[in-house]
Amino acid sequence: MQQLKDKVAVITGGNSGIGKATALLFAQEGAQVIITGRRQDVVDQTVGEIGHGAIGLVGDVGDLEHHKMLAELVKTRFGGLDVYMANAGVINLTASSDVTPDDYDRHFATNTRGVFFGVQEIAPLIRDGGNIIVTSSLAATKVLPDHTVYAGSKAAVAAFAKNWAIEFKPRKIRVNILSPGPVETAILGKLGVSEADRPAFEDYMASLIPAGRMGRPEELARAALFLASDAGSFVNGIELYVDGGMTLA
Repeated sequence: MQQLKDKVAVITGGNSGIGKATALLFAQEGAQVIITGRRQDVVDQTVGEIGHGAIGLVGDVGDLEHHKMLAELVKTRFGGLDVYMANAGVINLTASSDVTPDDYDRHFATNTRGVFFGVQEIAPLIRDGGNIIVTSSLAATKVLPDHTVYAGSKAAVAAFAKNWAIEFKPRKIRVNILSPGPVETAILGKLGVSEADRPAFEDYMASLIPAGRMGRPEELARAALFLASDAGSFVNGIELYVDGGMTLA
């Protein structure tokens, strides 16, 4: 049985990593999926991989006009939606002493402003009984080297989500937080980890995780499906750590 049959799901940053894996799974589970991303070629390629009538919209979540365009697309094509996953994010690991105003603004524009105003714009279109998933990070609660600005930007969205869970109570819209630990995605390259250094980096990260390995995007997608589907119908306002137990280490 398809767990999201006839549901409409929007996933920001759905063209790569956790977002892409979630989009693929949601579509397989019967949802009409709309993804967003910043690069036309990557969005187009991902839409082709998802199939099932998936739709892609190119834009930057830090741009408020992008959210207006997304809301208009959803309203015009589908009349509303059932699942909104605020997943788009950036990360640049830098010691606090080396953080520039541009570094700071980039993190908060995408990871924080993009989430807040995305939900503000799309919330009126979410059907009563629908749900919102906000992607935060283990780093928001566990101190990790050089994560200060990233952690702050992600801690803020977790706080947003808990407040929204109460604000949207009259409409029975559930709001939950998905907080990944280290996951094997292309973002490792953006952190400056070269292909040559990647095995050593992954071994080091695995040593910090009780599960003994990094996570896989598909595992985060399954957690998101739980939160989005009737399987999680009595789950609201939680922060779900999908981190192999790293919060305990």
